Amino acid sequence: MRFASFRKAHFSALLAFLLWSAGSFCNSSARAQDPRPLSTAQQEHIENVLQGLHGGMFIGEVEVSPDGQRLIWTEGTSGGSQILLAPLHNLTKTQVVTAAQPGQSCDEGSVAWAPDSNAVAFLSDCASTGTQDDLYISRLNGQPARRLTELHGYVQMPAFSPDGKQIAFLYVPGSMRPAGALAAQAPATGVIGETHSQVQRIAVVQADASQPAAPALISPANLHVYEFDWAPDSKSLAYIAANPPGENNWWVARLYTQALASSPRVILDPQTVAGALHDLQIAVPRWSPDGKRIAFIGGLMSDQGVTGGDVWIVSAKGGQPRDLTPRLASTPSWLTWAGNNRLFVDEIAGGGCRLVQLTLHGGTRLGKLTASAGAPIFDFPGTVGNGGLERALSTTSDRSLFVFKGSTFSSPMELYSSTPGNPAAPGDAFPGAAQISHFNNGVMPQWGKSVSLEWTDEGFHVQGWLMLPMNYDSQKKYPLIVEVHGGPAAAVLGYWSAGGLLSASSFSALGYFVLQPNPRGSFGQGEAFTQANRNDFGYGDLRDILAGVSAVQARYSIDPNRVGITGWSYGGFMTMFAITQTRRFKAAVAGAGISDWLSYYGENSIDQWMIPYFGASVYDHPAAYAKSSAINFIRQAHTPTLLVVGDRDGECPAPQSFEFWHALRDLGVPTELVVYPNEGHGLADPDHIHDVQRRTMDWFAQYLPPAQQAAASN
Repeated sequence: MRFASFRKAHFSALLAFLLWSAGSFCNSSARAQDPRPLSTAQQEHIENVLQGLHGGMFIGEVEVSPDGQRLIWTEGTSGGSQILLAPLHNLTKTQVVTAAQPGQSCDEGSVAWAPDSNAVAFLSDCASTGTQDDLYISRLNGQPARRLTELHGYVQMPAFSPDGKQIAFLYVPGSMRPAGALAAQAPATGVIGETHSQVQRIAVVQADASQPAAPALISPANLHVYEFDWAPDSKSLAYIAANPPGENNWWVARLYTQALASSPRVILDPQTVAGALHDLQIAVPRWSPDGKRIAFIGGLMSDQGVTGGDVWIVSAKGGQPRDLTPRLASTPSWLTWAGNNRLFVDEIAGGGCRLVQLTLHGGTRLGKLTASAGAPIFDFPGTVGNGGLERALSTTSDRSLFVFKGSTFSSPMELYSSTPGNPAAPGDAFPGAAQISHFNNGVMPQWGKSVSLEWTDEGFHVQGWLMLPMNYDSQKKYPLIVEVHGGPAAAVLGYWSAGGLLSASSFSALGYFVLQPNPRGSFGQGEAFTQANRNDFGYGDLRDILAGVSAVQARYSIDPNRVGITGWSYGGFMTMFAITQTRRFKAAVAGAGISDWLSYYGENSIDQWMIPYFGASVYDHPAAYAKSSAINFIRQAHTPTLLVVGDRDGECPAPQSFEFWHALRDLGVPTELVVYPNEGHGLADPDHIHDVQRRTMDWFAQYLPPAQQAAASN
């Protein structure tokens, strides 16, 4: 659901509230000692809250032209998305960039500027609406966009070569399914592990092609490529790749370079390299302007596309890499060069994002190289990005200007710019970030305010976000819901909440406090903090969360008998495990969780991610997996629990939820399991998304009634 595929999936999710229907799902339940059912008025209130959360315009992607004069972005439409172009300093003077004929509606996006700023390449399904994206180029001269490719497969991430003559992109020939574990897995039939194997390759097309044609496939058929970067001379590529199956092997991927007319060469293999990078993950490779070095992000990462670690550098010829940011108290997630001795890095710090400049010292000797960081160029208490790689920014060719979309818990999505070397203007809402769009003027949050909360636990400094109930009254007692993020190598950042599968904003609108913690194992406080939960799932991280609950209770008016927990993926596991370890939680909703790490190892399609966390495979070290398996402590569970999952989830397969539900049912614990058909790890069908939201709110309303409902029932 990232990169180009993000267009359809994200816009569908955004429109979910318009498309509600009951659906026909696999629904099994055991509800011993049910509380009083919700009244019609209470159910209508929940529905009204759901529909009232989706205010404001959504921006899909944003890219500034290399010369800094124009801006291009995408917006959602009823038919998909459209591309808009405007002068940077006058976003009301827009024109549509499209391959559509008059009256035709297409889904278009994944925009890439040509180096000379006079053309853009983009993906569009205009040639076969809704079934196949192709690559188009617009010269921005009033003439129709020209189709460059005849593709038959999934495509994403187009990028011009530095000389502007070629466009490379990632391509899965013969398959329309995104090449990753988030999408619904193919049915388990045929020769397992071989029948449905997909290989994502780098393809190249000439930018001046006069007729659409099949692209040249550059990377070999036995390598699955995840991301790439052009060399400065336009003759070579650097890329992160692994042997198929691609959805499983990203965690053991290597860094390659390849001349266009030659074979690939491994220049870095984390599985064999010595030092701190050994057995960890790599992402975001970027050539230095002189072509001699490649910088990248390296660290412990639990999900492809969710990048965080240290900034590393390696010779383009290979050799031992150098960590430029050891012992950093933040988490770099994206980078770009600005000359051969400077890097700009977007990093997670606490619960927000900031841009910093790294200056390299030590000359040409890689082993002696060090880096110093300047003061943050911007410090944004929320989520930033350009719609491509997570937390990537769009920038001019001389790195004098950065542009991104950003939002916080209280500020809806807008476009911002940041200029290195210039102090923040007095009118800037956020230090160093100037707002350049006003698409969502007048849109106000329909939920309570949020505060960044900090606490300590066992020597760790922990940060999280606390969302207060709408219209909070300190004289009243309120329930609290803990929402644990996925990952675990990820972080909750401030964001404009328009729903989501597990919706903090909807909980707040209904009268709940919502704690979204970033416990050990999360991004935002350096690589040591991220690695602090290795071989310790459910223990130190849970203690951090419980300490956060205590911190909230010490500062706010919380009813200790109305505290619940929820989460998706790793958060679903933490929900399952937590209710077997403590009775502090009186209701739980586990989305796509994991109940038994031993059986999970043999069921999922991404087992390689587990080795760095557990130290070995389940066959070599079963005790490590057993100690963190909730099912082994199931007799200690007494919390009413709703479980939801997709039937074709390859990351956290449905049998894990079946197993937990079955045990709770047999033990007489109130429980319900809902399995959604044809869904993967992230639900895509708007009906299913709405159903999860509604069931979750109903569940918590029954077992953790908000203030007004609790008073009415007394």
